[in-house]
Amino acid sequence: MRSPTALPTRRLAALAALCAAALLAACHTPGQQRYGLQERFGSGNMHSRLFDAPPAQACEAGRRALLSQGYFINTARADLVEGSKSFQPDLESHLQMTIRMVCVPDGGAGSVTLGFVTALQDAYTVKKGNNSASLGVPTIGSLSLPFMAGSESLVKVGSQTIASEKFYDSFFDLVKGYLHADPAPDGDAAAPQQ
Repeated sequence: MRSPTALPTRRLAALAALCAAALLAACHTPGQQRYGLQERFGSGNMHSRLFDAPPAQACEAGRRALLSQGYFINTARADLVEGSKSFQPDLESHLQMTIRMVCVPDGGAGSVTLGFVTALQDAYTVKKGNNSASLGVPTIGSLSLPFMAGSESLVKVGSQTIASEKFYDSFFDLVKGYLHADPAPDGDAAAPQQ
């Protein structure tokens, strides 16, 4: 025969478990559930390639590749090149792409370069605001009146790293094309060994 207190004890235990689950769910931050983990480190080489050239020569080819596509060069060094380009898909939005290539020597001789490339795209939208003017009237005081000559400004609404393998492949192919077209810019190539 079942004891009279067994049933309420089970109900209390179930109720306690339900309360604990609800409490844990309430403590869980909404950002974790909504967005999840964005980065997954792997062994892929989408952002890097080997070049048969010293770092300065590889970064120069990267600079030329960016220039050939209409990018404004922000930084150009022997180990780094960065360029940006603006796009306007429609009247209310603006995109800015920034591509950065870092050139690192790979191997002891320094004749091979490991190039790392990352592209970042920022999105902006036009925000309109109305202006107001104050008018002083001696008997009434100061009046603030809105007028329609509003101002517009760009507001950043998003930023993301480009994660398209095809995009990076096409950039690396363009860089290699500039390396093959001009393998020794400015006569800085090493003298042939005899």
